Amino acid sequence: MRARAAGGGELMLLQRKRNNRRGASRSPRHYLPSLNWRGLGLSLAALALSAMALAALLWLMDQPIQRVIVTGRLQRVSALDVEKIVRSRLHGAGLVTVDLEDISGGLRTLPWVDSATVQRSWPRALRIEIIEQSAVARWNDAGLLNARGQLFMSEAHFAPPELPQLSGQVGSEAEATARYLAIQGRLTEAGLRLIALTLDARGALSLRLDNGVELRLGRLQIDARFERFMSVAAKLVSERATDIAYVDMRYSNGFAVGWKGGGAHVARGAGASALALAAVHIDG
Repeated sequence: MRARAAGGGELMLLQRKRNNRRGASRSPRHYLPSLNWRGLGLSLAALALSAMALAALLWLMDQPIQRVIVTGRLQRVSALDVEKIVRSRLHGAGLVTVDLEDISGGLRTLPWVDSATVQRSWPRALRIEIIEQSAVARWNDAGLLNARGQLFMSEAHFAPPELPQLSGQVGSEAEATARYLAIQGRLTEAGLRLIALTLDARGALSLRLDNGVELRLGRLQIDARFERFMSVAAKLVSERATDIAYVDMRYSNGFAVGWKGGGAHVARGAGASALALAAVHIDG
């Protein structure tokens, strides 16, 4: 009897231990928070109403474009050409949905248009401001350059004859324009006018003045040579332009003068006249 009782006690202890293990292995339960479905529904409804109201407002504002207002000092760009570009790029869009940048890009393809600003003008118009290109020089055969050295027209049907003629290799437009703008003002102060500038494939620079004199500056130390010309030779050119064919500044300490009679003389020093003095010619 005792053995049985002892054995039964051992069984009860084993069952309790197993039950304890099962209870320890159970994970705690998690519960989702309760939602305020009524409040969420009201919020979504408010958002939907706002979106519908905004869509209705945009629809009311997206009126058909009926007018194109063109402003700017137009001399070479016609308002009719501007309106044609605008109409071709509307694609049925209204005042809200119209692509302003696309229209602006199309206008910049017109000859002589430098920039185009397109704005909405309520209720049914577009306002366009055109700034025309300003040509500062002719380029090679029939091109035109602006002050930034950009070749904005390669085949101009008409080029103002008073513009100087610049010549050079493809890609040298900006350098040639910068040289011209830097030089022409200084020459004007000395009573001289630049009518042509050539920048050859080697980078050598030569100028043609309105009195027929050619100024050779070469490709080395161009700025220094031009300053030396202004200091010691510009006065001579102004006084004796009818006798001078060219002035060559490609010398280390002087310059050469080519006379129309065929002679060439080298002058040296700040106060030198056109005398045959020794000087070292620099190639370039």
